[in-house]
Parts: sequence; C-alpha cells; structure tokens
Amino acid sequence: MVKRTVRLGVLAAVSVVALSASACGGSQPCAGFGVTSQIGVMFLQRGYSDLAGASYELCAGGRCIEGDLERQDITRISLRLPADTGPDLGTVRFRVTPEGSSNPEIDASSDVKLSRQSDGCGGGAYSEGLAFTKEDGLTTKIPPSVSAAWRKHIESLAQPSQSS
Repeated sequence: MVKRTVRLGVLAAVSVVALSASACGGSQPCAGFGVTSQIGVMFLQRGYSDLAGASYELCAGGRCIEGDLERQDITRISLRLPADTGPDLGTVRFRVTPEGSSNPEIDASSDVKLSRQSDGCGGGAYSEGLAFTKEDGLTTKIPPSVSAAWRKHIESLAQPSQSS
C-alpha cells in the first residue's frame, strides 16, 4: 500500500509539472512552438543567366530581408513578420539584382492574403508561401516545376557528399 501511494504521489507531481509546462495550461500539451508569421518565396533560377552573387530583396508588411544568391537551381527565402500580423498583408515585392549592376533583373510584386496556421492551443500565426519562376512570375500557386526542383534539392542534401 505504501509503494502504491508513493507511486500515485509521483504520478500526480509529474502531471502537475506537465500541465504547468504546457503552453495553454490544459490537460493536452500545446504544439505552438515554432509557429511564426512569415512570408516565403521559392525562387527557381532556371531560365536566367548566372545569378550567383546576385543580391535579392524580399519585402512585405513594412519589413525587408536582403541577401546574396548562391549558384543553385532553387533558393528558399523567408521573411519573418511581426507576431501580430493579420491575414491582410498587402503587397509582397521580390527583387533580384545581378552582381555589379544597379538595375534589377527581377522586380515582381503580388498582393497576398496570409493563411492562418494554428499552434494547436488557441493561438497561431499568419503566413504564406509563394513561388517565383521566369514563366509564372510571383505567385501563391506553387508550380510543379518548383515542387520538383525543391524535392531534388532536399534529396541532394540528404545524400552523403563525395570527397575528391
């Protein structure tokens, strides 16, 4: 009887710790970790001259992110937005300027409505994924060519590198 009481006491203490560690205080743990408001663009470089070293700029909701492109078929660019971002983001602008040039080779914009992603706990964030291709421009409809290029890129990362 003493062992059973001690075991029940330990279980009760573990339950209290688990409940207090939960982000929403209910009996179900919350999955809200990592849910952030953001906009992302998958850029398929196919059809363009060599853009290695070109600079990119992605702007939305009054924020921008800048960087340089590497020599690869597809690039993923993400812009984190404020936590209080709502569904009506407005215009997203994507520019790519070749190295050594002051004129963008790509200057595209699109009006975007964000989708809500739940954190499983009553909260969540708004985000959206876009794609840019030479043929389709900046779009929320991800073309099959972009999905295939991204899958190939991820598979190449999973393969062990060959040493020379």
